[in-house]
Amino acid sequence: MRIAELSERSGVPVPTIKYYLREGLLPPGESIRANQARYDERHLQRLRLVRVLIDVGRLPVAAIRDLFADLDRPDPDLHHALGRALKSAPAGGPEPPATGDVATAELEVDDLLRRRGWLVSEEAPARRRVAEVIAALRRLDNAKQVEMIDEYAAAVERIAELDLQLVQAADPETVVYRAVVGTILGDALLAGLRRLAQESVSDRLFHDRTDSSD
Repeated sequence: MRIAELSERSGVPVPTIKYYLREGLLPPGESIRANQARYDERHLQRLRLVRVLIDVGRLPVAAIRDLFADLDRPDPDLHHALGRALKSAPAGGPEPPATGDVATAELEVDDLLRRRGWLVSEEAPARRRVAEVIAALRRLDNAKQVEMIDEYAAAVERIAELDLQLVQAADPETVVYRAVVGTILGDALLAGLRRLAQESVSDRLFHDRTDSSD
């Protein structure tokens, strides 16, 4: 297909496609004559992945370029590429230095990872985020929720297993595509399901109790 058809099928404007070509996010097409190239389904799939990484994952161009360098190796390290995709979303600037309570909570997160046997890189942004939440819960006098962190961890480990089942037996680009979309939209799905479950459990625990006291 020519670039115009690639644009029509992908919904990405031609100038944007040319920008992706210049930045190395999209491999060059097959040259057929001066200033003209032919593209195929692989280009369409890569273009869709680029859009997901930018629009859904909010990854910067440089991070996407590095990710594709991993994926385009003869024997790609899928675990490394997947980790890069999920950790590269911008955090809105450098993290501020950890306060004393956050630094203490970071040690608790380290202990949690050891107890669960989770292998997580030291640079994983989620480590710091979990520590900040733990510190905030304590400041708000809600330490009971922190005491339940192992139960929460067991539940989300099962969710992570389900997430990764969705991307098994797929080519590397499809794995990254599904992981980014599934993680970001999956977070919203889980939040909604949690609210529904909380309402149901609340009705079971407290509504029935109110009825029985009448």
